[in-house]
Amino acid sequence: MTRRLLAVLLIALAAGTACASTGQGASGGQDGQSPGRVTLRVGDQKAGSQALLKAAGLLDGTSYAITFSQFTSGPPLLEAVNAGAVDIGGVGNTPPVFAAAANSKIKIVAAYRQSAKGAAILVPGGSAITSPAQLKGKKVAVAKGSSAHYHLLAVLKKEGLSFKDIQPQYLQPADALAAFSSGTVDAWAIWDPFTSQAQIQHNAQLLVDGAGIVNGLNFQVAAPAALDDPGKRAAVGDFLTRLAKARIWAATHLDEWAKVWAQETGLPIEVANAAVANAVATPVVIDDAVVSSEQEIADAFTAEGLIPGTVTFSQFVDDSYNDVVRKAQQ
Repeated sequence: MTRRLLAVLLIALAAGTACASTGQGASGGQDGQSPGRVTLRVGDQKAGSQALLKAAGLLDGTSYAITFSQFTSGPPLLEAVNAGAVDIGGVGNTPPVFAAAANSKIKIVAAYRQSAKGAAILVPGGSAITSPAQLKGKKVAVAKGSSAHYHLLAVLKKEGLSFKDIQPQYLQPADALAAFSSGTVDAWAIWDPFTSQAQIQHNAQLLVDGAGIVNGLNFQVAAPAALDDPGKRAAVGDFLTRLAKARIWAATHLDEWAKVWAQETGLPIEVANAAVANAVATPVVIDDAVVSSEQEIADAFTAEGLIPGTVTFSQFVDDSYNDVVRKAQQ
């Protein structure tokens, strides 16, 4: 592991320490746990699995402990999975493609589909940019390897443009928000809740969302070493079942979810209320259609020269947890 990667992981895990609870049940950490008890280390993002499970009342009562580490986006989370720093974590549709291109040790174990309207390319209020074609030559903030990266690529391709036609500014969401609000970038490709935050708090205007452009998929991705461990493999199955149940619950309890979401993330309630509808994600099985859709994303990045070589997405899939979708609906 390079020093740079190690530093990134240490910073990310340190940031997650404040969000990792201790005690009994699913919120249990290392303190007070019995010898030999399994601990599932979960990578999470803003308004992610921890907030959702808590809102649905499904965070506690497991036979194993869970610790949560917070990450700024999917790519650094999957770096941690590859390095063995976390066992499983949730990401969008593009981080697994970049991780696969780097031949990372990952397995996609669960899939969800949500509205693509939360994926957005934003411009500042009063911007002269009124159509995606006008992004040519402009500075566009985006997190490299994130779902927003593919959204931006797909929008450009639709306009007959490529990444060579813009000035991509590879920034994580917090830095991108600062650059966007200060006017140092012309546009920002991002996802909810940052989309809603920028619109409500910074007068951002929607240039184009992801409807009809991106597949709306996101995934839980596990470390193969965790799946090879019988105790952790069983914990992964239970965790995925709880998460699928929580997603089904959220679809009909938006107000309750938004309140917990705001409390857990520090977001204003009006931002959480605006974002939750787009964040509802329905559990789906990992079938040929899902794999093919992700393969299209991989092929698009290969064609653009943004990832090395080619990716066979199916080689990074473990569909043995597909029955979780059925269990969650019972």
